[in-house]
Parts: sequence; structure tokens; C-alpha cells
Amino acid sequence: MNTISKTPSRVLSAEDRQNLIKEAFEAKNGAYSPHSHFPVGAALLTSDGTITKGASIDNASYGATMCAECTAIVKAVSEGIRSFTGLAVVGNINSTISLCGICRQVLKEFCSEDMPILLIPGDYPQKLEPKVGYTEGGVKETTLGALLPESFGPPSN
Repeated sequence: MNTISKTPSRVLSAEDRQNLIKEAFEAKNGAYSPHSHFPVGAALLTSDGTITKGASIDNASYGATMCAECTAIVKAVSEGIRSFTGLAVVGNINSTISLCGICRQVLKEFCSEDMPILLIPGDYPQKLEPKVGYTEGGVKETTLGALLPESFGPPSN
């Protein structure tokens, strides 16, 4: 039986981590959320060190809404990028948000199970002592494998 670590085996550099957080907040500014009133931003780090940003895009037909994480990966993949090393996601509430099931499955198509994922509170950096499972500033660091255990799809990258 395979067990999935709750902590990433790949490690982001401090610089990559800060850049992802900054770019996720920037991406959130591009969100279109007149229906949900819940803007989300995502920043996806490619293996060559560039960052692709995505924002949530609402639609009056809720099923046609595009999550920020999917927006980022679709932008990157449509430009020929197929290798990713990190993701950061931020919403507009003062706690972390997690990826929906569809986003997790879309990421599984292109990302390794040990890819670090940073879940950032909207009021980052939080000044409180980190809670168990969280790092400085209130960030929860996890992996795709922890978010999507026993998944199906292409072999892990």
C-alpha cells in the first residue's frame, strides 16, 4: 500500500515561495466574480522558473465558471508548457482555501504527486503563531498527492 506524505518531498526555494505568493495575489486582482463574490488567484511555477498566473472567472451558468488553478494550467499547457514545480492559491477570506476536485484532477494530468502546493490565507502574512500543519504567515503547504490520494491518470511525473 502506498502512503502519501503530507509534506512535500520537493522543496521550493524561499525565493520561489515568495514569488508564487506574490503572483497569486496579483492574479487574484484579475478575477471576475460578480456571481460568487469569491475572487481566487493562482500562480503556477514551471520547471524553467517562469510563473503562469490564473484568476477565477465566474459565469452566470455556474457550471461554466473557471477556477483560478485551471485557468493557470490551461494557459500554460496551451503555450506548450508541460512541466510544473509548484502552485500557490489565494482567496479573499482570512483562512486558506483548498482546490476543488476538478482542479485536483486537471493538475494530476500534468503535475507530479509531490509537487508543493501553497494554500495562502487572504490576510497573508498572518501575525499569529503558525498552527500545526501551517508555516510562517499562515500558509498551509501540501502536495497534489495529499490532496488527491489514490488518484487515477497518467503516471506521476
